[in-house]
Amino acid sequence: MDHRDLAQHLLQQARFAGADAADVLVSCGTGFSVTVRKGEVETLEDAGNKALGIRVFVGHRTATSYTSDFSPEALAALVGNTVAMARVTSEDPAAGLPDEIAEAETGLDLGLYDASPAALPTAERIDWARRAEATALAASPEITNSQGSSYGSHEGDIVLANSQGFLGSYRSSSVSLSVTPVAERDGAMERDYWYTIGRGTGDLLTPEEVGRIAAERTLRRLGARKVSTCEVPVVFDPETAAELLGQLWSALSGYAVFRNSTFLKDRLGEAVASPLLTLVDDGRRPRGLGSRPFDGEGLATRRNVPIEQGVLRHYLCDSYAARKIGARPTGSARRGVAGGPSVGAGNVCFLPGQSTPAAIIGEVERGLFVTDLIGFGVDLVSGDYSQGAAGLWIEHGHLTYPVHEVTIAGNLKQMLRDVDAVGNDLEFRGSSASPTLRVRKMTVSGE
Repeated sequence: MDHRDLAQHLLQQARFAGADAADVLVSCGTGFSVTVRKGEVETLEDAGNKALGIRVFVGHRTATSYTSDFSPEALAALVGNTVAMARVTSEDPAAGLPDEIAEAETGLDLGLYDASPAALPTAERIDWARRAEATALAASPEITNSQGSSYGSHEGDIVLANSQGFLGSYRSSSVSLSVTPVAERDGAMERDYWYTIGRGTGDLLTPEEVGRIAAERTLRRLGARKVSTCEVPVVFDPETAAELLGQLWSALSGYAVFRNSTFLKDRLGEAVASPLLTLVDDGRRPRGLGSRPFDGEGLATRRNVPIEQGVLRHYLCDSYAARKIGARPTGSARRGVAGGPSVGAGNVCFLPGQSTPAAIIGEVERGLFVTDLIGFGVDLVSGDYSQGAAGLWIEHGHLTYPVHEVTIAGNLKQMLRDVDAVGNDLEFRGSSASPTLRVRKMTVSGE
């Protein structure tokens, strides 16, 4: 049975079993991954998968179940058991399908599927990983080892249907390549990495470029030292700035608001960050890895701007969170087959500024350029922030020597307000991206 027909059939079964409303998500796809180390294949996996999840509502009671067994008997039992579970759960006035009745859009092409990863022969996929690693290993005699090079790809189909009449589907693909070389000097070893990712092989850097960049990043960490504890400007490179972005994004979730677990609660309309910062979450960026035509509830995805020039404009919500905080859904629901929707990101970024990274660093008399963050370090209620870091020390506007085993600390609320420079180097290499950011002052704890 076609998966669209299957989803509608299960909705009918749910209604016959006593559900007042329901939705069904069907997911199927294939995935490939290979890891090469020192030129030899260490792991290789090529597998398919399919699963479906059903969510039913009996009044304001709800339950979800999922299965990978698509036999008629198993699916009939799944529907009956899920409705029975819903009958005995507690009522939740916020539970339910979206209030807005969504319709699937026709003719919308976001470029989510590219046939090139599936068409690449297995031997060439392995060769891509080997070439990336070989380039990194050949870059310098000081690169003595590798933690491996990995190539991976995925192709999948999604079908979502609900009892309000929504029926939508889309196909997607992704492909990635990464390498992690290890360098050694005077008995001290350092490692770093680089990667490339996209919808198709044409979106990727060449294996040689990935290997070269990974080697450069690794070599620049050799000879790292600690610095004395101080308060200085801190510049976050795009990779580490994207981690800050992710922490801020979590604080914007409607779930964090109604659970009182965000410092942004009750701040709508207020300046919560530097006017240089605008945060965009775009669920429809062409070929974006976080793009999709509809969200996990069937509502149309869209471009959200929750923070505009430092001002908090709105929170990000699915239908449940929206009802809890008296807002409207933002097309931000994300859902896997194993549970109900929650709030998730599309393609999220800080918009770029006007300054080059070199100019941002050049204005720093003494400070830290961060290239790696270690651990999870923010309390979203208080904003207290502390993370292990590594990077390069800045003296008189120049990168001088590598730094490791330091901790950077501050408060995210103040850090956001203290962003005094935003780079022009925004580049999406995933579903989250940021340009270079400079925070006016943070505590760097070392020796």
